[in-house]
Amino acid sequence: MRKIIVAIGGGENGRLLEDGSFASYDTEKIDEEIVKLTNKANPNYLFICHAMYPHKKIEKSYYETMKRIYQDKLNCNCDILYADELINNQIVEEKLKWADIIYEGGGNTKALIDLWKKTKFDEKLYNEWNNGKVICGISAGAICWFKYGNTDSNENEFTSIECLNWFNYHLTPHCNESGRMESTKLQLKENNIIGIMLSNSCAIEIIDNQFKIIKENQNSKAFKAYWEKEKYYEEELNYTTMTSLNII
Repeated sequence: MRKIIVAIGGGENGRLLEDGSFASYDTEKIDEEIVKLTNKANPNYLFICHAMYPHKKIEKSYYETMKRIYQDKLNCNCDILYADELINNQIVEEKLKWADIIYEGGGNTKALIDLWKKTKFDEKLYNEWNNGKVICGISAGAICWFKYGNTDSNENEFTSIECLNWFNYHLTPHCNESGRMESTKLQLKENNIIGIMLSNSCAIEIIDNQFKIIKENQNSKAFKAYWEKEKYYEEELNYTTMTSLNII
């Protein structure tokens, strides 16, 4: 059974803005790839927005935005598993069993990890990953699968947070935004770990022990970053076809 992750560095999803206009849609190629990975014409897409816990109103509006992509554009059957449903094992198990794609949105990484640990939902997700489901997410929903991640869960400060450790790397989303790469440099030294940095509109797809980078446009960037003998290195990752994960 293939083990699949798609971690998206960031980007707008065409959401409705306060002034009545719509934001740009920056992840089209990535979303199409996620659906393609299921090998189904009409896969079941389960949206989870637990990084927005406990704001259920935001979960609902976020889901409506994602339905416009995955249902209206990409022909998926869509459902949502709300954060407050995690205490109901029957609902959780039914929705996870139904899903072909499980997609976590952005938000507060610390709130996300704390909730999953408390409800043991992280263990259920791990089982679904091992059973071949396409596990994916953006921003906080990208960070969470790695050992550590660069997060702004603490206001006005980028910190390194311990995550699920499915992959022994430090993941930084939004690396094109001010302060992300600078803070990552220090965090990698402190944690003695290799980093993967993804800009908005860029994703890393990992299948078993191979990976590739998905880029929306020429501004999409991915980097490997690490310390060696007290010297810091950054290398751009331009692998758009599957390559051994061992090179990172």
